[in-house]
Amino acid sequence: MRPLIVVGTNKPIMSSNAIDFSSAASGVLPEKDVSRADFPSIHDALYQIDKPIYIIENNRHQAVRYKGKLPLVMSRSEEEQSSSSSAYVPPLLPESFGDPVFKKAHGLRYPLVAGAMANGITSTNIVEEMGQAGMIGFFGAGGLSLDKIEEAIDRLQSVMSGRPFGFNLIHSPYDPALESATVDLYLRREIRRVSAAAYLDLTLPLVRFRLKGIHRDTDGNVVCPNQVVAKVSRTEVARKFLSPAPRKIVAALLNKNLITPEEADLSQFVPMADDLTAEADSGGHTDNRPALALLPTMLALRDELSSQFGYRRPICVGLAGGIATPASVAAAFAMGAAFVLTGSINQSCIESGTSDMVRKMLSEAGQADVTMAPSADMFEMGVKVQVLKRGTMFPQRAAKLYELYSQYGALEDLPPDQIQLLERTYFKKSLDEEWRQTRHFFLGRDPSQISKAENDPRHRMALVFRSYLGQSSLWAKNGIPDRMIDYQIWCGPSIGAFNEWVRGSFLEKPENRKVVTVSLNLLAGAAVITRRGWLAAQGVPLSPEDGQYKPLTMEQLQEMLK
Repeated sequence: MRPLIVVGTNKPIMSSNAIDFSSAASGVLPEKDVSRADFPSIHDALYQIDKPIYIIENNRHQAVRYKGKLPLVMSRSEEEQSSSSSAYVPPLLPESFGDPVFKKAHGLRYPLVAGAMANGITSTNIVEEMGQAGMIGFFGAGGLSLDKIEEAIDRLQSVMSGRPFGFNLIHSPYDPALESATVDLYLRREIRRVSAAAYLDLTLPLVRFRLKGIHRDTDGNVVCPNQVVAKVSRTEVARKFLSPAPRKIVAALLNKNLITPEEADLSQFVPMADDLTAEADSGGHTDNRPALALLPTMLALRDELSSQFGYRRPICVGLAGGIATPASVAAAFAMGAAFVLTGSINQSCIESGTSDMVRKMLSEAGQADVTMAPSADMFEMGVKVQVLKRGTMFPQRAAKLYELYSQYGALEDLPPDQIQLLERTYFKKSLDEEWRQTRHFFLGRDPSQISKAENDPRHRMALVFRSYLGQSSLWAKNGIPDRMIDYQIWCGPSIGAFNEWVRGSFLEKPENRKVVTVSLNLLAGAAVITRRGWLAAQGVPLSPEDGQYKPLTMEQLQEMLK
């Protein structure tokens, strides 16, 4: 790297640290000489994200300076005093990222969302911590009973004191009664913000949630009190969320007296979603889409439909899937993301609603240690979720169950050796006993499933197989030791990228991972990396170490961001 020089003086200073000046622009140096250890390098200046960076070119030498401090190395030659500015980088704080519309609409300081991982893995603790730090979390209500969801509502409404939070609303094609009941609960308890996930098409309960309470204010503007942040990976599904509610569904809701005539009339003035999360290669339900192709496509689709319908409030499009390092966060915002959403990495944090064993397994995972496996909620459709494969046999066993379901019409049709395999290693009980327990479960949750199963042997087989898939995620969440081989742990390759980034730092150990510390490091690191890129784009020669960001402690972050 070229030596640094001070502009506007002929006194030589050999240094790489900072000196404070009453007038930084004057170039006046202290009377006494100082050592190299008293001045900052480009690397140090990049970390001062609240200060601009000026790179001053003088022949073959450069000076770095910013307001209040002047980092420099003086040339010994008085002939090299003619100088001009060759590069400039403005301050960049984490709250500057993202779309101001999104941050204002949700009351955020930072454009970072903790995504809703089902079974309460995105716990009330995560949601509370994120909200208090100026970010937002969505409680992972998917897969939970209504009683458990309402307990979470009680907790968050009592402690958040106006801070932003939301709840998950997951599509349940084989359990529509649960989806409808969940919407009933949200409307009754005045939950105003949901993350709509895993939808293949719009449903009556979802549209009802969106439209309930829609009205015009005193200025005639359409106000939609219930906010929907949709998570999608397919353009055909995104188009539905970016368009007004389908008239056919609106008419059905009106006929059932589930919405008022005014709500029906106003339905065509707003999109189904306020905001859209483009879901790339992620954990859980995913289509393994590449982020570099997905986000620009979703942004273009948003622009097309916004122009077509003339929405008053712009729809914000964020990115999920692969958000695990400062570089990935910087890349997302550089591509135009309004916000970023994290998932897999949050599960490895101490506030997540899972077991210490799962956190340990996640902290040891690499990018290649994930695979696709049949999902419990959409088993019959062949829908898959992305899960951890290292340390568990779940992916192989789930695939075997779907293979048997595809080949045979009933439990009674299974070959004896396959029945023995299932009873000995999967269920650890007879299939008859497993069916009795499954039947008891659905009698309390959705009795229509039992009626269907008693008339359709293949559906009965599906329910039994789904019981293994459903219990496997609970075994993992609860850390059942003798079921470790069957753990279903939702995660994408981002967990491996995160582990590689934090290796050798205090965040390598799962017991040190706190969701806010992780989130702020991603944002602060993205600011450093972005500013480094701005310098590089102006032709400033940089070393590999310049702007290389390693995790900071919360105390260091607070000092950096104050």
